[in-house]
Amino acid sequence: MHEIARFESRALEELYDRYSPLLYTIIKKISPDQVLAEQILVEVFVIIWRKIQKFDFKTGNVFSWLITLARNKSVDTLRRERSANSTKQLYDDDYEDNYILPTFVKEMDSLDFNTAFTIKPKIEKSLAKLTDTQKYVLHLAYYEGYTIDEIADKLNVPVETVRGKVMTALHSLRDYLVGE
Repeated sequence: MHEIARFESRALEELYDRYSPLLYTIIKKISPDQVLAEQILVEVFVIIWRKIQKFDFKTGNVFSWLITLARNKSVDTLRRERSANSTKQLYDDDYEDNYILPTFVKEMDSLDFNTAFTIKPKIEKSLAKLTDTQKYVLHLAYYEGYTIDEIADKLNVPVETVRGKVMTALHSLRDYLVGE
């Protein structure tokens, strides 16, 4: 990441070689269209190149930053495709800085691929303990990029009901993970 910050293209190529298969898998899960997923992947690496100075070099949380960046860009692309032309917010540097680039609290533990791979079974086991409704609302929010209001419209239930389901699901997931 330091080399990318010095605009050494070889470093970006190495980052691409190392992480593009993983990022593409995440992007494809969110945006199943292959052409669009490939376009999003390219855009993610363009963002990295252009906005590397926004990466927090103190935490050095490369793995989490890249995954969150890919997820944010994928979800934003889906939302923009779903929304009517009149309601699309202007996509500029400020928008990208505020809604696409990841920001983490300073106290967050650094996560790397090996750690993520190690805790994957615990996460899967904890997710399996959620109710079908909890899994579904989390899927709509995380993988399909629906807002709370959009989920409420889609399910034809009040916004507060959806908000409650999402919060309950997240709290239950956290409690299950702590129990693991």
